[in-house]
Amino acid sequence: MTYDVVVVGGGPSGATAAEIIARQGRKVAMLDRAGRIKPCGGAVPPRLIRDYNIPDSQIVAKIGTARMISPTARHVDIPIENGYVGMVDREHFDEFLRVRAANAGAHRYTGTYMRIDRDTDGSHVFYRDKASGETRKLTTKLVIGADGARSDVARGEVPGGDSIPYVVAYHEIIEAPDQSGYDPDRCDVVYDGTISPDFYGWVFPHGAQASVGMGSQVKGVDLKAATTELRKQAGLEGCKTIRKEGAPIPLKPLQRWDNGKDVVLAGDAAGVVAPSSGEGIYYAMYGGEVAAKACLKTLASGRIKDLTLARKMFMGKHKTVFKVLGAMQNAYYRSDERRERFVSLCHDVDVQRLTFEAYMNKELVRARPMAHLKIMVKNIAHLTRLIPEASV
Repeated sequence: MTYDVVVVGGGPSGATAAEIIARQGRKVAMLDRAGRIKPCGGAVPPRLIRDYNIPDSQIVAKIGTARMISPTARHVDIPIENGYVGMVDREHFDEFLRVRAANAGAHRYTGTYMRIDRDTDGSHVFYRDKASGETRKLTTKLVIGADGARSDVARGEVPGGDSIPYVVAYHEIIEAPDQSGYDPDRCDVVYDGTISPDFYGWVFPHGAQASVGMGSQVKGVDLKAATTELRKQAGLEGCKTIRKEGAPIPLKPLQRWDNGKDVVLAGDAAGVVAPSSGEGIYYAMYGGEVAAKACLKTLASGRIKDLTLARKMFMGKHKTVFKVLGAMQNAYYRSDERRERFVSLCHDVDVQRLTFEAYMNKELVRARPMAHLKIMVKNIAHLTRLIPEASV
């Protein structure tokens, strides 16, 4: 069989792409490594739940409050008005998406991607079959590389795909405690240089479980030791550890997502994780959607240049948000003094409302120009130290 598209990677991005292509009646294969669970806080906004028809059975917790914690242990509780942040367990959520893609008509294969060879019969995706250990191939017209932040497809096929910057994230899934100080409906975000010198730590409820972790781009940081310290600070050191996971999180979208021949990237492989927040599931699924649409357009038109539509559609919708969040991370994550000021800024009601409206709907809110102006002035005041540190 010659497939129209082979999707390498069966996470949220790859599974979404495979499902969309299959529902259009095209022949699509999805190649995924079994058994890998990505370290992830698991937060999904209402926009994702709505756009991608996620059933309530996949939502293991509904978060009503986000707590921002400063280096001096000051905290700000931000209520999530008119909605909630959903939490998913990637162990089950990813498989749900893969099964849904298969039910739509995608062919599932389990194994490790090796390379792409080409001849007059088409493009051949070689992989090592998990069950037999044998090398096999899938012949196709197009390939979507959705195989993660250090994507083998990107490194081998797309210019610049071997140089994407990333944060290394690590978390531990623990049994959720039944104790004072732990709120199963609240996400804690810890901005403390002793936990992470350039990112943040988190405690995210997952119903009967919780995700506790952190990330850093700084070489030499002991992620496991930092997570142990985070658990100690949160009073969670006595909770049973269920599993431990680590993986890279990309920091910046690649300048190019296709190879001009037969490959287009999606999700972490394309670098689409939001700066500052590290949010990736929504952007991964939307990245899979636009990659699928670009492939469908290419198959219909016969024009390989239509593969560039994936990046154009994604950046047309989210480029400004990524720029704003990137500027915020560069401004506030560089020192504990800056992180202290950032948490102070989060006391502002306008900051709280605009942040979560943008998060839940995945659009910058333009309806309150005076609120934006006030936030900008406060930002400048904090960053230029016009507001004394003692008053922070």
